[in-house]
Amino acid sequence: MESQSKEEYEHAMKFYSFLHDRDADVELLPIDKPPKMFRSVTDLFVEALKNEQKVTKLIHSLYKTALEEDEYSAQVMLHWFIEEQVEEENTVTEILEQLKLAGDEGAALLIMDRRLAERGGKS
Repeated sequence: MESQSKEEYEHAMKFYSFLHDRDADVELLPIDKPPKMFRSVTDLFVEALKNEQKVTKLIHSLYKTALEEDEYSAQVMLHWFIEEQVEEENTVTEILEQLKLAGDEGAALLIMDRRLAERGGKS
């Protein structure tokens, strides 16, 4: 999750830079903190998938607006995010499938944790 957090920060900065480069007045507002506790690792990733699906819908909404406004540079930038969201949702879905197979087996969870830590941020 630490690697993913860093990647998401980089994605947020892509939006920020895009707007800043176009002399937009950018105001960053606070967002709600995510929950700290989950019943299980699987529950955590179920929530992560729901969040990725929510982000996908928001990006699609922005893309629709860019189309309606003939904002071509925004369409190009958002296209990158649309492709990224397909990857993000697939990654979380694959992790969920592996977690369901691992169950509560501690050794399997440790192996998954190490493998995921090795992937690092890919932005």
